[in-house]
Amino acid sequence: MKPVHAQIYLAPMEGITTYIYRNAQAAVYGRLDKYFTPFLEPHEKRSFKKRELQEILQENNKGLFVVPQILTNRAEGFLELSASLYDMGYREVNLNLGCPSRTVVSKGKGSGFLAFPEELDRFLDTVFQGLAGNMPGMRLSVKTRLGMESPEEFPELLKIFGKYPLEELIVHPRVQKDYYNHRPDREMFRYARKESPAPLCYNGDLFTGEDVEAFLTEFPETDRMMLGRGLIRNPGLAAGELTEEERKERFRRFHGLVLNGYREWDMGDRNVLFKMKELWFYQIRQFADAEKLGKKIKKAQTLAEYEETAEQLIYEKHMVPA
Repeated sequence: MKPVHAQIYLAPMEGITTYIYRNAQAAVYGRLDKYFTPFLEPHEKRSFKKRELQEILQENNKGLFVVPQILTNRAEGFLELSASLYDMGYREVNLNLGCPSRTVVSKGKGSGFLAFPEELDRFLDTVFQGLAGNMPGMRLSVKTRLGMESPEEFPELLKIFGKYPLEELIVHPRVQKDYYNHRPDREMFRYARKESPAPLCYNGDLFTGEDVEAFLTEFPETDRMMLGRGLIRNPGLAAGELTEEERKERFRRFHGLVLNGYREWDMGDRNVLFKMKELWFYQIRQFADAEKLGKKIKKAQTLAEYEETAEQLIYEKHMVPA
């Protein structure tokens, strides 16, 4: 893929875009402009769980622009969690209004919060007052879908977002009921570009270099994009044009850093194996005619068996163009 003259963000993916992954991606392929953490939720106790704390410790994210993402519909909880992050040195947080999971939506959180625009308006009003009064310099961005049932819900939501000084509005142009099915509604993104006072970031179905270039041809004014499944599939998606030999060598280094990083977590071989298999669900698409070895990775029972198969796949199989 040709170099992209837009800011590139890594989307949050629960269990995948950990600080281990972020650091490996940055070390091998170059730092992205922002990395969003998998969502944090406010707790009754203000302290973080051990795994959450590992994700947001500054020492685990050196040199990276990391934005913690918060999932809640309670302004008080959002402000308490933001205050803890502020004390840790963070100056930007992100509100998750995009998660389509039924368990999240049933609680009125994530994209489920979009079904209650008046409550969302009150939430944002309280949050911005709290940030301004107690956390000077703390910025808030929002990642949103178009609504719950229909894109026709989006104009009202956009008016609400427009009332507040958002750092940026990240739009995934699907509704909750779509999950990740159907094509993103790019006409609604075009509408947002005309109507939103906040800077806009696009997110949704940019899987390959061709996808990115086609999107930028359609929306040449776009100056920021969030990549999720496409970047997990190919962690070098934003690294520019590389030969296949260079891509293989970098991917081999990246794979080693991730594997060794999880080993150092002292989580046990079985959990490390699960983490790596989860990544290969996406990464296998980088390689041509790799189904047989992909199944072998999926069935691996030990790390030694896994490593041998993964190395064979990387060495033997052709990498498809980025």
